[in-house]
Amino acid sequence: MWDYRDKVAIAGIGYTELIRRNPRTLASLTVEATDAALADAGLSRADVDGLATTPTMPVYGGAKGNQDGIDVVTPAYLAGALKIRDRITWLGNTTPMVTHAAIDAVNALVAGACTHVVLYRALHMPQGRYSNFTAAHATGKDQFFAPYGFSIPAAWAGTVARRYLETSGAKRESFANFVVDNRERAHLNPNAYFRGKTLTRDEYLTSRMIADPITMLDCDLPVDGAVAIVLTRTDRARDLRNPPALISGYATSNHVGATGVPMTLEDIRAGAGATGERLWAAAGIGRTDIDIAQLYDGFSIFAYTWLEGLGFCGPGEAAAFIDDGNARPTGSLPLNTGGGCLAEGRLHGMTQLTEAAYQVTGRAGERQISGARRSVVTVSNGLAGSTAFVVSADH
Repeated sequence: MWDYRDKVAIAGIGYTELIRRNPRTLASLTVEATDAALADAGLSRADVDGLATTPTMPVYGGAKGNQDGIDVVTPAYLAGALKIRDRITWLGNTTPMVTHAAIDAVNALVAGACTHVVLYRALHMPQGRYSNFTAAHATGKDQFFAPYGFSIPAAWAGTVARRYLETSGAKRESFANFVVDNRERAHLNPNAYFRGKTLTRDEYLTSRMIADPITMLDCDLPVDGAVAIVLTRTDRARDLRNPPALISGYATSNHVGATGVPMTLEDIRAGAGATGERLWAAAGIGRTDIDIAQLYDGFSIFAYTWLEGLGFCGPGEAAAFIDDGNARPTGSLPLNTGGGCLAEGRLHGMTQLTEAAYQVTGRAGERQISGARRSVVTVSNGLAGSTAFVVSADH
């Protein structure tokens, strides 16, 4: 079991509005989210001595800007914008996902490098498509992928979803069950982009195909906005405004497939399974101790592969598990209770972390799941770069 289990906690959460295009600068949105998280925790800017994020722009094609404060917001830039540069003792700039920065922040706190860390993710999407391949020449692995349109994540996920359907015997109607139910959960989440925007099964089944069987509605929604959380040691968090949400364990994946293909169903399952075993060992619990799950759904198929990789279902059984209602708020394992990335917006794992914290501290409002004391959180797809956490209520 991890020596520092439950020693660090999420103490505050702050969101900006999540919209498709925001005329404001990304820096101003990040400052707003940071101030909101601090106010939620009952702290001020003067209490912050650590900042962490993944300052990258998630664009796979087209224009990819790197202007600090406009396209990305680095911790050093944010420290200046908050006027607390002289107070900062630790900065975390971590790739590939913001949840790796969360792990670094947890370790910095238990090491005594800082006392209050603001972990944030700020996202800006430029005009035009962000997944188009615009290079005049394809080099390296791209020369084998790009000519066939296999250079974007939706195409990679499409092959995983197609193989899942063929090997499990499931139908696209199962994906409809998940995505439509997921949209319903977003109606109770005030931060969700799709709050109040209904979705029917027919609308899902006839939505525009991106990479068969992946449609527009199987992809998370790029948004402009920012979200921040305050991390601190649990003994400090207990004196703050909200009940603390404890970090009970974490794990990372280092699984890389042998074929060089970005994603395969078999590799994803293997990576998710190994990550899950490390997570249960770190947290000192098993999957039967989990009350709710916040599983990464950058593409809908990932919710299925995480359910199976973590051992909640056997291989090929997640579709029936979801079809039988087990993932609903009244089911045996309420899943993505705030709507996940598909309905809240593309925040690269912050959606999962914040929803877990809200639920285990009883602060989820209308969508609160009774008895939710432990949540598993996963980010990315199970391959190298993925992360997983157990977030728990204070005892």
